[in-house]
Amino acid sequence: MDGNYFTKIINLFALNHMPDPDFGIIELDYTDSTNNYAMQLINDDKAYPGLTVIARSQTNGKGQRGKNWLDEPGNSLLMSIITSPKQAIWEQFAFSASVAVAIANVLQKLMPKTSVKIKWPNDIIINDKKAGGILIENILHGSRWTYSIIGLGLNVRHDALPMLPNGISLKMACGKETDMHLLRNELRDQVMNTVLFPMSSALIMQEYNALLYKKGMYQKFSDFNGTWFAEILHTRTDGAIEVLLENGNTVFYHHGQVKWEWE
Repeated sequence: MDGNYFTKIINLFALNHMPDPDFGIIELDYTDSTNNYAMQLINDDKAYPGLTVIARSQTNGKGQRGKNWLDEPGNSLLMSIITSPKQAIWEQFAFSASVAVAIANVLQKLMPKTSVKIKWPNDIIINDKKAGGILIENILHGSRWTYSIIGLGLNVRHDALPMLPNGISLKMACGKETDMHLLRNELRDQVMNTVLFPMSSALIMQEYNALLYKKGMYQKFSDFNGTWFAEILHTRTDGAIEVLLENGNTVFYHHGQVKWEWE
């Protein structure tokens, strides 16, 4: 057996048998963005796999495609986990998909009576509404994939989200409070386990597509030319979503090429 095998076993043992489950967690009252804070730790050579940044509030939380993530102090789980991916550099979407699956599985186990799905490419959907989003930032040095920062913003304690008609919190979904401390530790453990022991890209995408929101259904999309409906078929390993147009043609879209329209 090679040394990497024993390294993984030691890392996993340490992760699952830490006397203090909060080891390696930096807690902040507020920051501009937990991903930015984690990135600075990497730049300052103070980072290591598993180091996690938690904030009660963000002043400039980051979402996909430059969008801001809005939160109410204390009501959202705002977390960034520093990891060192084991996959090849060309498997970045499979890595992202595996993280989304791990998070969705934790939430489904926590709330078995709800429907937890993944909206392409990596939003967390509960009961047809957005509960959270994942933003992954990769650090590459030439052909080496050195770090990946996994940022998660999750609505947890909100009683209502009047400014987000398509949003939902865990409390709104299940009708009860969620222990934020236990939730963050469970999510962190599952994400780190997924990173330490990655499945093949084929198996990852199989699990991802099984949770793909609106798979087999028609969804409204738009771009600068207008709007249209297409049936969602599946997501490919490169991250493109394949759809069936109403005229019978099969096409695929990359993230940022089209806009998902909520109805």
